[in-house]
Amino acid sequence: MNKNEFLPTTKEEMKKRGWEELDVVLISGDAYIDSPFMGIAVVGRILESIGLRVGVIGQPDINSDVDVKRLGEPKLFWGVSGGSIDSMVSNYTATKKFRNSDDYTPGGKNNKRPDRATLVYTNLIRRYFKNTVPIVLGGIEASLRRLSHYDYWSNKLRKPILFDTKADYMIYGMGEQAIIDLGNTLRDGGDPKNIRGVCYISKEPVLEYLQIPSHEECLSNKEKYIDLFKVFYDNNDPVYSKGLCQKVDSRYLIQNPPSDYLEEKEMDKIASFPYQRDVHPYHKKDGKVKCLETIKFSIMTHHGCWGECNFCAIAVHQGRTIRTRSEENIIQEAKDFTKMKDFKGIISDVGGPTANMYGYECKKKLKKGTCVDNYRCVDDKRLCKAMKVDHSRNIQLLKDIREVPGVKKAFVASGVRYDLITADKKHGYNYLKQMVNHHISGQMKVAPEHTDDEVLYHMGKPGKQTLIDFKKMYDKLNKESGKKQFLTYYLIAAHPGCKEKHMHELKQFTTHELKMNPEQAQVFTPTPGTYSAVMYYTEMDPFTKKKIFVEKDTRRKEKQKSIVIDKKYQQRRKSNGASLQS
Repeated sequence: MNKNEFLPTTKEEMKKRGWEELDVVLISGDAYIDSPFMGIAVVGRILESIGLRVGVIGQPDINSDVDVKRLGEPKLFWGVSGGSIDSMVSNYTATKKFRNSDDYTPGGKNNKRPDRATLVYTNLIRRYFKNTVPIVLGGIEASLRRLSHYDYWSNKLRKPILFDTKADYMIYGMGEQAIIDLGNTLRDGGDPKNIRGVCYISKEPVLEYLQIPSHEECLSNKEKYIDLFKVFYDNNDPVYSKGLCQKVDSRYLIQNPPSDYLEEKEMDKIASFPYQRDVHPYHKKDGKVKCLETIKFSIMTHHGCWGECNFCAIAVHQGRTIRTRSEENIIQEAKDFTKMKDFKGIISDVGGPTANMYGYECKKKLKKGTCVDNYRCVDDKRLCKAMKVDHSRNIQLLKDIREVPGVKKAFVASGVRYDLITADKKHGYNYLKQMVNHHISGQMKVAPEHTDDEVLYHMGKPGKQTLIDFKKMYDKLNKESGKKQFLTYYLIAAHPGCKEKHMHELKQFTTHELKMNPEQAQVFTPTPGTYSAVMYYTEMDPFTKKKIFVEKDTRRKEKQKSIVIDKKYQQRRKSNGASLQS
């Protein structure tokens, strides 16, 4: 494993390594950036570490054979990913308008990632390589579509993605262990159908697996789709989860139990691969790739999130159990930055899906797995007593990073759960103090999403009193430090259960309680693999199966958004004869 080389993207690079053919060719909807933040790079480096010859094709031309044939046919398998972001989310806004820019494409113009990229790339391979080696899907686009799923962009329930793409296998979730097992199995001539974390199509059911509602049942009965999703959601923990079997037409989608989570030493090993932390030269001629500015000098401390916001897919892709890297390995990464020529002393981010979940977990969960039947670590009402929130390791980690010679500033740009800060009576205040004094610049972003109790229930977010308490703490610390730093808020309009009256209430709260006017809010996007998408499609509360309001009219969705960002809100309400307290 050469420390100064990208994985090859051309025949010339293969020849420099003395390779006539590759074992694996990986195709991605992103430009090839060799970074621990890019899934295709991580998979490539993992396969390289077990002795396989791996090449990468980023954003291939789908209208010719030039790119897909660039590295030749692999010996073992093709790996296909839509990229770091679901291609439909990447290409369209929540109101289905085409996005003109793409942060993962050279030059920033959105002209390289096709809609349903995973499907398109698989068809591209089939078009030019008949009877080829297995095609294996991976990445978030495929992972969230592994069973029957609601697709917002076509407004219908679609079959599992393996049926649409006609690929051979899929690795779901983060897939680090599964890709090792797959590579070794295919190299040894074995059968991948026995690998944990793999999905495949079978002519016969696997009777010892959980038999979930068929695709046809889900099409004819939305309550059956809710039943399917609940079983799907509850079987993502490797400690206890069972395999799933879903009938689709005359065949079956088989989902093997999930792969085991990585241990700390395995997390450290993957983070320490010789990533070049740059865009491959093949793509540089087409311009800068914007996302590199954010990830080049960022540190990922952990995987997973147990926040379980209903609109977020992290729970079913990364899992609800935190897996951390060691402090020593993280500090070493910061030290490695200081040896790079273009490092200016600024670390862009130290965090993960939720920055302040590093360094602690529920001991019961680690032994028995995550709770099911909608028993969560945290929801709109409370934090589970078994979850002992403890920011002490995180505080020490950030302090140690600050003390690395050559590091001038280490920001925490990842999301922070403010309810965990207020819940940690022993260390929460000190954690926020460290953040205020050292790890934010001018503003801190938090994500209440809404403040109405009914809407927060459907979102799975904490109540507004927690936000009020946190803001008081934040303002106090800023005053003590003599800094004028602000809070900015992520807000969502038109989430299932949200009506215009709720947005008026949110606007009143931001005006009178938060003393600010939101400059931005986002319209809810129903993403596959989330409870909120289930609500949107079925118009039911998936936990009670009672009917709920769902706004589906595009203009009314935009109106909900405009209510909360309207700078002349009070004037308009008064002129319309409405009381601000109504």
